[in-house]
Amino acid sequence: MIDQPAPMVSEASEEGRAATEPLRDDIRLLGGILGDVVREQEGERVFELVEQARKKAFAVRRQEVDREGFAELFHETSTRDALHVIRAFSLFALLANLAEDLHRERRRAVHTGAGEPPIDGSLAATFPKLQAAGLAPSEVEDALRDATVVPVITAHPTETRRRTVFEAQSRIKRTMRTRERMTLTEQEERDALRDIKIQIITLWQTALIRLKRVQIEDEIEVGLRWFEASLFEVMPRINAQVRRELNQLYPGADLLPEPMLRAGSWIGGDRDGNPNVTESVVATASRRASETAITHYLRELDRLEVSLSLSRRLAATDDDLLELADLNTEDERDDEPYRRALRWIRGRLEETYVAFFGRRADASIEVAGATAYLEPDELLADLDVVDNSLRSGHDSLLADAELAGLREAVRTFGFHLYGLDLRQNSDVHEETVAEVFAWAGVHPDYASLGEQEKVDLLVAELGSRRPLVGRGAEFSDQTRSELAIVAAAADAVRTFGPEAIPNYVISMCTSVSDILECAVLLKEAGLYVPDDEGGATCSVNIVPLFETIEDLQVSATTLRSALALPAYRTLVDSKGGLQEVMLGYSDSNKDGGYLAANWALYRAELDLVDVATEFAIRLRLFHGRGGTVGRGGGPSYDAILAQPPGAVRGSLRLTEQGEIIAAKYAEPALAYRNLEAIVSATLESSLLDIEGLDDTDQAYRDLDELAALAREAYSDLVHRTDGFVEYFKTSTPVAEIGALNIGSRPASRKPTEKISDLRAIPWVMSWSLARIMLPGWYGTGTAVQKWIDEDESRLEKLQHYYRDWPFFRSVMSNLAQVMAKSDLGIAERYSHLVEDEELRARVFGRIVDEHARTVKVFGQITGHDDLLWDNTALKRSVFNRFPYLEPLNHLQVELLKRYRAGDEDEQVRRGILLTMNGLATALRNSG
Repeated sequence: MIDQPAPMVSEASEEGRAATEPLRDDIRLLGGILGDVVREQEGERVFELVEQARKKAFAVRRQEVDREGFAELFHETSTRDALHVIRAFSLFALLANLAEDLHRERRRAVHTGAGEPPIDGSLAATFPKLQAAGLAPSEVEDALRDATVVPVITAHPTETRRRTVFEAQSRIKRTMRTRERMTLTEQEERDALRDIKIQIITLWQTALIRLKRVQIEDEIEVGLRWFEASLFEVMPRINAQVRRELNQLYPGADLLPEPMLRAGSWIGGDRDGNPNVTESVVATASRRASETAITHYLRELDRLEVSLSLSRRLAATDDDLLELADLNTEDERDDEPYRRALRWIRGRLEETYVAFFGRRADASIEVAGATAYLEPDELLADLDVVDNSLRSGHDSLLADAELAGLREAVRTFGFHLYGLDLRQNSDVHEETVAEVFAWAGVHPDYASLGEQEKVDLLVAELGSRRPLVGRGAEFSDQTRSELAIVAAAADAVRTFGPEAIPNYVISMCTSVSDILECAVLLKEAGLYVPDDEGGATCSVNIVPLFETIEDLQVSATTLRSALALPAYRTLVDSKGGLQEVMLGYSDSNKDGGYLAANWALYRAELDLVDVATEFAIRLRLFHGRGGTVGRGGGPSYDAILAQPPGAVRGSLRLTEQGEIIAAKYAEPALAYRNLEAIVSATLESSLLDIEGLDDTDQAYRDLDELAALAREAYSDLVHRTDGFVEYFKTSTPVAEIGALNIGSRPASRKPTEKISDLRAIPWVMSWSLARIMLPGWYGTGTAVQKWIDEDESRLEKLQHYYRDWPFFRSVMSNLAQVMAKSDLGIAERYSHLVEDEELRARVFGRIVDEHARTVKVFGQITGHDDLLWDNTALKRSVFNRFPYLEPLNHLQVELLKRYRAGDEDEQVRRGILLTMNGLATALRNSG
């Protein structure tokens, strides 16, 4: 029996403890207020139960109580009381997150105030590095041509936080900052604590989760929330900063004529395995995005009209501004041309709103003669007139303070806000094309053809302008839905511009025909248009997604074969020679384990870069990273620097998923820090030599061997161990994730029992909740141990790679982070959900052994027994907060037992869901 936590993360040093004392003070303050609220709201008995759970949790860490004794606390606890305890510790986790965010701000301010050098991952650190590199302006201009960095927000089952919860957190943070930065009187301090308590009472009395299954429309609104929270402010600011700094460093170069940082989303366009995404959902997602952007601009124009009260008698104005103001013929403010001009601009934008949405915005105005802007550049041109007039009249400070943010926002977000990607599985495309071809008389059984026959048929069809579907066509529900969705995407492009639907991602892409089938569907919707010379144009990028290890290994071959086709090559040329490829971190990991998947991705990138060089095209990689290490998670800055040479070249896209979205974008300070890290890493990876290896060929051969050993060890457990699927389904909450109302997407792509058909989120999330974190490390220990046992000198090689190779250092660092969040003592409690004792001992025993091996080899390679020796922030978090996870884990196990024993009490189901939400909040990246 594993009763005690493994000593993998040491307590902070005395110096570290002193630095974190303000954090502990904040946690004690917020925890104390929460305790008062629990006592007042639920009574002394519930408060004492919560306190007893808290004290026993810390006693477990001090090894004064074993976990069996702790678990007994809840055996006889009523479900109603259990819900109170779950809510208390869930809210504490939320408040602890808040305190940690504030402490990061505090430490950053301390470092800056002490005059310390800027930290890696900040733009302030990146620009001096670029300057020191002595790069030629032409070299920089070439590397950053069409530079694009796009964080793509995706839906996640545990990140559908209620707006009330979100707003209460924000108010608490504001009050805590006020207490930090100002000297308050005794009364002001009492008022501040009262305000915090009001928000915690609100949180206590607000349901943390919805009772009904989350709808996609809810997920769309949650995704849009982050723009008002931070992105409208921060993304334009970073774009302006990067453009300004680069042009100062490299005068004369034409750098970043277009914004580098843009926004993307999958919410409402990703239908891979999600039948709830329909044409109306695609229309809603694109419409609500545009509405959010234009509403923001209207509010900003209203604000500017109030603030720019400059009198013509007192401030200089140029003729273009006066001409623009005079278009507003009904405004009697002759002495205030800026206000008249801004009212005219707002009137035109109001008409744009009407043209797009068929109704007027809230608190709208009408200006005589104003016509809708047809595209964002027209709005930007009018704003430029106002800006130029301010600057010509010595009001540059006003222009920068009042107008620059709106102008840069229009450049960044346009009328579309974000690019909504479409995504569907290649099997569905094949079935759809087969039905359409059969109905149109192109071929009666397309699916039966060989690959070359399919390609020939598809190429011929792409050269024809004829539509395949006409009136009276009868198709299956799936095919009707697929055609309707692509048609809805075409409507969005016609209304909001091509940036509204910029990409179509093909899941499980394995062949050239998979790519061409997508093109045929786009042609049917009018988005792919053949020309008279055998070429074509398409406003949508066709993006193959390579997911499994085998598909990653042949990804370059697939892309090379597609580019060798004149029909496809001309399409790429029409996009300025751009080819985007998406790399799947989640399914490759589920397929072959952590180390094998990471190396397969690295190797695939190297091969794809070679193909791009061979065909003289621009390659943009789209990294499908999840929140957890098992799905490609980890610090973005390190992950981007760990890419192979040539893989970035100024452009990348990456998914932002799960609980990390709130952690990154809940407010401007967080958003700035995370977005600047992505941009900084992109600039450094594109312009600096960061590989650090003398003999890359040997390093690559070594990792080939290690990855093969790791995959073998992982597959032996996951794919070849009798009873493993039963163990996984029984010892984790995976079945309940699918059965309960978590997220809008089914847990599996298909209704099967196969691990391969299970979605990556429930796969990883289940192991995270059970505190094993298996996808983030399993197989690595065996692989390294076997490899160095064959030749002891190999250990020195791995130590060298860890010191000097960003890829290997990132792999080991991320592995350490996820293992530090594991707890096999808690995991053993989950293993007892498996009734078959032999199966339990066999599978869990192997997990325990591999865990120990992996911790051992980490220490050998890095020279550190402490898993978090290089990550003080996470070490602080693990040490301070993880005892508070104990009650949530034990109560989840207890409620799972009751639920599986047939307890049909709705509160049991709700309690399980609450523990999932609470643990996800506490772990901050559970899926």
